[in-house]
Amino acid sequence: MRTPDKPPVVVGVNGTAAGLAAVRLGAREAVSRGRQLRIVHAFTWPGPGVAGYDDARQTASRILEEATATAQRSTPGVRVDPQLVDGPADRVLIQLSRTAEMVVLGDDDIGSAPWLPAASVLAQTAGRAFCPVVVARGPRPTAGPVVAAVDGSPWSVQALRHAAIEARRLGVVVEAVLVVERPGLRAEDQGRRMLAATVGAVRELGRSRSRLLTGDPGPALVRVSARARMIVLGPRGANGSALLGSVARQMLHRGVCPTVFVHGPALPARRVPARATRPSDAPTR
Repeated sequence: MRTPDKPPVVVGVNGTAAGLAAVRLGAREAVSRGRQLRIVHAFTWPGPGVAGYDDARQTASRILEEATATAQRSTPGVRVDPQLVDGPADRVLIQLSRTAEMVVLGDDDIGSAPWLPAASVLAQTAGRAFCPVVVARGPRPTAGPVVAAVDGSPWSVQALRHAAIEARRLGVVVEAVLVVERPGLRAEDQGRRMLAATVGAVRELGRSRSRLLTGDPGPALVRVSARARMIVLGPRGANGSALLGSVARQMLHRGVCPTVFVHGPALPARRVPARATRPSDAPTR
């Protein structure tokens, strides 16, 4: 049953096909959770009276109208609240994320670009939001596990916990994946201990399996995402002080399935044994 005080699913739109893909995904997520879908378009302009202001405002309103119609056509029964909000898109979305169930964004074909601009709305929101950020990649796959990227950091415990909740809701298995950069008995043994410790820290985990891979973590997880229903990871890894860790940036740029960046207070590092948190041969983001 829907109640008005539940946090909404927020979707940011900008008039692109990728934004409409995010609307369709967000509409399904809102209905499945019994939440309102809040479709937001951020509008920036010097102000009324400036040449072209009225036309720009009308264009912004049409973007919202098209997004609302798309949500209602794709997901009957969705309850939509379209909002035209003044301000830079990243600031608007980050502010709204404080009271949202999740924020859903389209990837705007960033996979075809040679690099991911750090100042992009997508990167800023994925790195700084207060709730999970979901990047839509077209239609959600109908099969495959919910994958959690694990690296021993508190963020990856949080990612596995979020993946467990999503997998239970979808009725699919959770796959915890850890990538060891340099193959070898010592590194792989450390990786297995780290993987087992992270899995053991998530008591609510249901049906699950674990995989240890070797190689460059970013490309390895991109390959895994090609057969996943969704992939969940933290925005920063074990060394995390940057806006986005290197693996998170690669997943944001190249991920194949819907990609979820978890947010919220990081879990205590003691949940994973200290000896397994940052071994020299373990992956970092």
